[in-house]
Amino acid sequence: MFEYKKIIDISPLISSSIAVFPGDTPFQEEFLMDINHGDNLTLSKIITTVHLGAHVDAPSHYAAKTKTIEEVKLEYYLGKAQVISVDLAKNSRIYVKHIEKQEILAERILFKTNSFLNPNEWTPDFSALSEEVINYLAEKKVCLVGVDTPSIDLAADKDLESHKAVFKHNMAILEGIVLKHVDDGIYNLIALPLKIKGADASPVRAILIQ
Repeated sequence: MFEYKKIIDISPLISSSIAVFPGDTPFQEEFLMDINHGDNLTLSKIITTVHLGAHVDAPSHYAAKTKTIEEVKLEYYLGKAQVISVDLAKNSRIYVKHIEKQEILAERILFKTNSFLNPNEWTPDFSALSEEVINYLAEKKVCLVGVDTPSIDLAADKDLESHKAVFKHNMAILEGIVLKHVDDGIYNLIALPLKIKGADASPVRAILIQ
């Protein structure tokens, strides 16, 4: 029997209300059959971006001719993780100076910025990571970076400096998680992507086990 003290869900609720990047495909659900309306079963379909809610990016999202999501090793998304709070202005990046007093204790670092608190309301001024902090974490043997915003880069950033730094260091990305109810500390993370052939990302049900 798998033993645990507490499961903490860090995934936003998926519905037609959830925000996506402007221009991306919003979540849509259609019921083809409904047991509550006399059908023998309920059957539905969805249309949506793969960058929905809590999701992981594949390298093919930010680098040409690289691995798609079904090719990425699952070990990135399963294991010890550390939640670290940062206090900085919106629409700004996390640099080493913001975390240099914080000892890095896990191979997966999840940043709690509190700059995108409502998953159903799009705001472009959320905080992000920097190339500098990615390089620093790579030196600390971190394999995954996560953030409680839609992206590890700023909303208006077309160069994707943090994504490119992650690619350079062969790390993984977890975006769109909800950490406002989570204390800083060490947990076990489970955030496994769906095995979607050729996809550049996948939604996940991200949880922390305490």
